[in-house]
Amino acid sequence: MRRRRLIGLLVALGVVAGAGAFAFVASSGVHGSAMATASAYLEAWQRSDITSMEHLVADPPADFTDRHLAFSDQFRVNALTLKPGSLKVTGEETAELPFSGVRELTGMGPWAFAGTLRLAVRDGAWKVLWGPETLHPALGNGGALSLEEVEVPGVELVTRSGAAFPRDSGAEPYLDRLRERLGETNTGWAIRAAAQGAAGRTLVVFQPPPARKVHLTMSHPVQAAAARALDGVGQDAAIVAVKAGTGEILAVADRLGEAGAFDRLFPPGSTFKVVTAAGLLKAGMSASSAIACPPSHAGIRNSGDQTATTLAGAFAVSCNTTFVQQTLSRLGAARLEQAAAEWGFDGRKLPTGVGGLCGRVEQGADLSVLALNSIGQGTVEASPLCMAALAAAVDSGVWRSPRLVTAKAAKKLDGAPPPDMTMDQRVVQDLRTMMRQVVSEGTAKGAGLGAEVAGKTGTAEVPSGRPHAWFIGYQGDLAFCVFVKNGGSGAEVALPIAARFLGAL
Repeated sequence: MRRRRLIGLLVALGVVAGAGAFAFVASSGVHGSAMATASAYLEAWQRSDITSMEHLVADPPADFTDRHLAFSDQFRVNALTLKPGSLKVTGEETAELPFSGVRELTGMGPWAFAGTLRLAVRDGAWKVLWGPETLHPALGNGGALSLEEVEVPGVELVTRSGAAFPRDSGAEPYLDRLRERLGETNTGWAIRAAAQGAAGRTLVVFQPPPARKVHLTMSHPVQAAAARALDGVGQDAAIVAVKAGTGEILAVADRLGEAGAFDRLFPPGSTFKVVTAAGLLKAGMSASSAIACPPSHAGIRNSGDQTATTLAGAFAVSCNTTFVQQTLSRLGAARLEQAAAEWGFDGRKLPTGVGGLCGRVEQGADLSVLALNSIGQGTVEASPLCMAALAAAVDSGVWRSPRLVTAKAAKKLDGAPPPDMTMDQRVVQDLRTMMRQVVSEGTAKGAGLGAEVAGKTGTAEVPSGRPHAWFIGYQGDLAFCVFVKNGGSGAEVALPIAARFLGAL
């Protein structure tokens, strides 16, 4: 008996609830909800059920079906996935539903887009307020979409391991130049949008698989370390790294613009003392030769209160006057120019695969210019690539022309390279000792480089602006150059960048 009474009570409550719902619909005059209509429209759209879509639209245009079919045909749509966002109520009888979508295009791939469904109450029911922008936002206000054939690279440039290059790596100008030189292209497709009265813009490019992969000499981890070492520098800067034993370019992170690390020449400052020291060593001096470090000589002054008693010590603390004095008394212009030519400073071109220049020193300098040339000022100029090759030559004992493609490809693209040159091994051994001393007790001391690193700082004065900052060196078989245009002191600016670069390897 109690069970019958309970069932009767539940039935009565259900009747009351149903009556309440009916009363609400009747009083408001609106059937359904904005979200229900929007969901039904998106589901029908995914199924390509245009008839059901049209029934959910307020005042659909006469060509509603034709527009959808034509759009799918034009862009080769074979599948559509839609995802609703959160409904936004914009008025008593209006709402909007943002949504995202992905169209799969035959032979091209996915095309992602986003849009908004506008909804309103019409004739007692929620309806979609359809416009061309519902198909794609670019079609609003008289806009148009087009599918066009475009030329895309026919090769994929990858690092030596086959990995793609890191994003924002600083190697992009060199990769673009190499693609252009290789000249291989394929046909791709681009979707472009054109608004009324405005220039068209490309929304997406669909590239076919490249015809072939081209492996460069560059290393993904070394390239990534170089790129990230320049993050936050906030100035024009570059890092070039070379495998000393082969001349293969392992990384080029270039923020100088227009392949400046390969093509542009700058005064190298005290990093050129490697070349001057090589000339002095070949003329009979040694790392332990006794010298003086006077406050000034031939109009040249030191940047600080340096003291030194040996050539290695003067090199370590970068005593300008020692190198000026010894160059004027022992070398002269001819011998310094000869040493410069042996180490790459003869105006030679570097057949890297994308071109490049090394360094140069004008011949026949008078004594005042010779004094400046001996410390990397005056008429001395070099590219960051050339200075990395210089460090590599000290490291390996052989000057090699650097390249970022195979030797065969570099020759085909740029011509035959200068021949490898085996350097005087006694000179090389002393240079290694002197460059290690720079790190252990000289201008690079305390930078956290590690005992296995050898290098040379450089600060190059320029006619206007701050000096250029340099640091060149090597660690194991990795030789490198760090350059910051108008950065200031090499020890204060370039050296910390080099420490970040090496620390990330």
